[in-house]
Formats: sequence, C-alpha cells, structure tokens
Amino acid sequence: MCVFLGAFAQENTLRFGWLSYEAALTSMPQYAVVKKQMEDLRAQYQAETKRAEDEFNRKYEEFLEGQRDFPKTILQKRQTELQELMEKNIAFKEESLQQLAKAEAEAMEPLKNRLNEVIAEIASRHQLALVINTDANACPFIDPAMGMNLDELVISRLKHE
Repeated sequence: MCVFLGAFAQENTLRFGWLSYEAALTSMPQYAVVKKQMEDLRAQYQAETKRAEDEFNRKYEEFLEGQRDFPKTILQKRQTELQELMEKNIAFKEESLQQLAKAEAEAMEPLKNRLNEVIAEIASRHQLALVINTDANACPFIDPAMGMNLDELVISRLKHE
C-alpha cells in the first residue's frame, strides 16, 4: 500500500516553471517600438507644459512690472487671470500624467497578451501546472529539481516571431 501511495504521489507531483516577466517583455521586438512611441508622446506633453509655464511666467512678469501703476480693478483682474492660468496648468499636468499612463497601458496590452499566450503554450507543452514570475524577488528560492526555468525558452520564442 505504501508503494502505491508513493507512486501515486510521484505521478501527481505538480511541475512548475519560472521566469522574469519583465525580461521576457522587454525582449520582445515590439517593446522598443512601444517605448519609442511613449517617449515621443511624453516629449509632446513636456513641450506643451513648458510652453504653458513660459506663458505664465511672461504674464506674471508683466503683472509684477505694472502692478504699481494698475488701478485696483485691473490689478484684481490680472491676479484672477494668473490664478486661473496657474490652475489650468496644474490640471493639464495632472491630466497629461493620466493620459500617458493610459496610453502606455493600452500600447503594452497587446504585448502582454502575446507574452501570456507564449507562456501558456510553453507551460502546456511541458505540462506545467503554473508559472511563477520571479520579478521583484517574489521567489527568493526555487528548487530547480522541482521545476524549470522558462526564461530562455520564452525569450527565444518571442525574438523569433
């Protein structure tokens, strides 16, 4: 009976694989294209932010130069304009950060989907019950006798697509 249980346990041992998801993702040829697109978009937002800051600074300097000579109503109007401009600039910065994050997530989604497909195909072919992502030191120890490192298999497959 013990021999039977031992044989049963060996047959039903779960096999697993592990890999660095980030290394696999960054190895994809399309990854560089997405990163370049994101850099270009980020540069556009930064240029617009700089333009808005320059406009604010110019108007603020004009305000400082003329504030002694302005009647009270013009002074208040200019202060209000500066306040509104500053609020708009702050709102734009916040919105641009959100838009950049959204654009990056959308651009990376097809890459992550393809990577997940490749991982699933390789795991299925090797009859693995699960695949562990080792990024961020998530698994400080993995016994190589109980599983297999998928880094090279996945990266090689992705590079040759």
